[in-house]
Amino acid sequence: MARTAETSNGAAANAPAPAAAPAPAAAAAAAAAVVAAAAAPGGGAGAGGKAVAGNAANAAPKKSVAQIMADLDYGVAPESDAAFNAWLDDHGRQFGCFVSNKWLKPEGRKFRTATCPANEAKLCETMEASVEDVDVAVKAAREAFTTWSVLPCHERAKHLYSIARHVQKHHRLLAVCEALDNGKSIRETRDADVAIVARHIYHHAGWAQLMEDEMPQYKPVGVVGAIVPWNFPLMLLCWKVCPALAMGNTVVLKPASYTRLTALLFAEICAEAGLPAGVFNVITGPGRIGSAIADHVDVDKVAFTGSTPVGRLLRHRVAGSGKAISLELGGKSPVVVFEDADLDSVVEGVVDAIWFNQGQVCSAGSRLLLQESIAEKVIAKLRRRMDTFRLGHPLDKGIDMGALVDKSQFTSINAFIDEARREGATVYQANVPVPDWGGWYIPPTMITNVQPVSKCVRDEIFGPVLSVLTFRNPEEAIALANNTYFGLGASVWTENMACALEVAISIKAGSVWINAHNLFDAASGFGGYRESGFGRDGGKEGLFEYVKPKWMPRARPASLTFPTEAVQWKAQVPTRPSSVDASAIPGRQLAAPQGAGGIAIDRTYKVYIGGAQKRPDGAYSRPVYAPDGSVISQAADGNRKDIRDAVEAAHKAAPGWGKRAAHNRAQICYFIAENLMARFDEFSRRLLDQTGRPQQSCDEEVRAAIDRLFYYAAYADKYGGQVQETSFYGLTCSINEPVGVVGVVAPNAFPLLGFVSLMAPAVVRGNTIVIVPSETHPLSATDLYQVFDTSDLPGGVVNIVTGDKEVLCKTLVEHDDVDAMWYFGSEEGSRNVEWAAAGNMKRTWVNYGLERDWLSKEQAQGVEFLRNAIEVKNVWAPMGF
Repeated sequence: MARTAETSNGAAANAPAPAAAPAPAAAAAAAAAVVAAAAAPGGGAGAGGKAVAGNAANAAPKKSVAQIMADLDYGVAPESDAAFNAWLDDHGRQFGCFVSNKWLKPEGRKFRTATCPANEAKLCETMEASVEDVDVAVKAAREAFTTWSVLPCHERAKHLYSIARHVQKHHRLLAVCEALDNGKSIRETRDADVAIVARHIYHHAGWAQLMEDEMPQYKPVGVVGAIVPWNFPLMLLCWKVCPALAMGNTVVLKPASYTRLTALLFAEICAEAGLPAGVFNVITGPGRIGSAIADHVDVDKVAFTGSTPVGRLLRHRVAGSGKAISLELGGKSPVVVFEDADLDSVVEGVVDAIWFNQGQVCSAGSRLLLQESIAEKVIAKLRRRMDTFRLGHPLDKGIDMGALVDKSQFTSINAFIDEARREGATVYQANVPVPDWGGWYIPPTMITNVQPVSKCVRDEIFGPVLSVLTFRNPEEAIALANNTYFGLGASVWTENMACALEVAISIKAGSVWINAHNLFDAASGFGGYRESGFGRDGGKEGLFEYVKPKWMPRARPASLTFPTEAVQWKAQVPTRPSSVDASAIPGRQLAAPQGAGGIAIDRTYKVYIGGAQKRPDGAYSRPVYAPDGSVISQAADGNRKDIRDAVEAAHKAAPGWGKRAAHNRAQICYFIAENLMARFDEFSRRLLDQTGRPQQSCDEEVRAAIDRLFYYAAYADKYGGQVQETSFYGLTCSINEPVGVVGVVAPNAFPLLGFVSLMAPAVVRGNTIVIVPSETHPLSATDLYQVFDTSDLPGGVVNIVTGDKEVLCKTLVEHDDVDAMWYFGSEEGSRNVEWAAAGNMKRTWVNYGLERDWLSKEQAQGVEFLRNAIEVKNVWAPMGF
């Protein structure tokens, strides 16, 4: 029985009657006969026989030249699986894990059957590893790290170059293995996947060579635990492994349960190429093995590509552990088509956007946004194009789409389609033959008459299903494009380049293609915003995921236990008058300014929101103490309502501030430094009153704060991005965009310099911030209110809420309109921030309780700060006449 989503004609009951089946349908039926024979016991792809290749000539009826010229049927073009079967046979069709360049197959382990999704034919068995096997692999990687990390850059480059050459030597074997293990067409694995793999390895061999020159202040993070999905098993493996090895790390990789074979084959190729033992290790097993890798105490970095729910789980498990983590997660990418676009190119672009790899692509263009004036015409063209698709066996070089990876994927996609029908949408499925020999096939599907809130529009389907919406003008197109939790990719189709660039900048996505979709290259970073994760694969920006500053130790919080299962926040307890006799408190009353006489007038500092001083919502204040215990002043005791008001103000100010000229932002930062210098003595005296440090030390902190403002003002127009040298003929630009609204919890130490060191890079790069200053010494921040007011800083760009930093931090990090969270405090607070940030997958930057020397230029300024203040967006624009 055919496992299809529809009857054979594929048309929905409420869709217009499709046109007659095109000529290629007859050849598709002939190809079905060929591969059905291949699926029979004892023969065919992955079953040890050669039926796919050997029976092709006999499967289809012979035609005369005149007949061929009349109907232009496609012929069957099967790829041989002989080398692949020989490789399986070499291993007895049973694989263990690959650790230290050897096969690891302990006694008593269970095995999982690997099948071809196209026909469910058994390929082989792979081992289900245990936690003990993970430990063996991590220890091997740790041992190898001691030598690999100090290997001269040129030697690492030569190793990667050798791997690239060996991949090319085994190009066809890798392509066949990927096609049969995953179900995608040999045309895609041969021409896209393996070619991109080789390109990535060569590219990162170059970065290995250049590390000392290009990244002299950085070192490798250590042992990397890489977890990759099943949709691009080999390509995404290399997106993690290549930069990790180039930067001197070692890797323990877990491939997806469905698709393990190319990872094991690649590991053998690495060993053949001479990669030292333990540098790259492969552990196969169920999902819990991925968690075991992430949990392992000797893993320093987790690199994951997969679904958002699993990414959220990993973010929780490593929260507060000091491990670096990068997450490339799901997407719901828009394809925005304006009325002046080349509509025939649009149709082919949509084919590449949504039906490439059966739609099982994280950046798939699954939301088609059409300008109203061309909507009906484009939909009609798409239906005609859909009806020319050929579905078939992945080793048939003439097919357009292969099989879905597994029954669960087939069931999930059909559930979305059924839900769309129940909601009243119009579902059209391609009028093409669907293979009926037992694989998991769904024809190209298009859903119209939907709303922005429809389930098929909001949720990631991860299959060959396109949802169509319309818009009237560019502003509405941008609003619809950004109406999603995700932000991985997008494409814009128009002949008006000015419009294309404006829309590309306005869409919140990591990659935006102009008049194209799903272009990838090693020189251009790929990654997302929002619930599409954080971090980049590829480009120089991707290297930073696998390095850390040379001065920075590996944080290993001793007061916490891992993995993190849950967190507990501190409860807010408002302040109240002290019960101690005031006369018993040592210290002094603050004197009035010279000549004023008597004591100073009491002053309670307010919060600073939207460019104005405001009383705290809770109407509470908290004392600020001198080192001797005397009360210097009172500062507002902010609460969650104050944080929400501050976020609203920051959100309102963000669009205007982010689009201001960089020179203008620089001038304002210089102006702040100028006004701070004018009040140098006042700020130094304030530091002395709060901290009790020597006057010379307080002067040094003020001077350093002014210097830091100048430093970041200088960078305001010098960190905007670069042109990426990709293989694409066109212009590929990485643009360093603002993150958006950034929540900041400043350190208690260095109350002025710590505040400025975090505020300045965020603001000059176009972000707006809500910042909680030093809890114990907040007056250095509150004294800046008037400095900001007299420096032309627009209201809402910097918002300051004083109070209990842990209490305020909870509301800040949990707020869905906060795009990133920076925290410099305790081990426990760092853990809580990373845990809570998983709610909407916001980026975090925490210190895990480790103190920085804020006077040190090495530790407290530079690229590390700027990188956390930007999102890298890559825009691809074609060239030509």
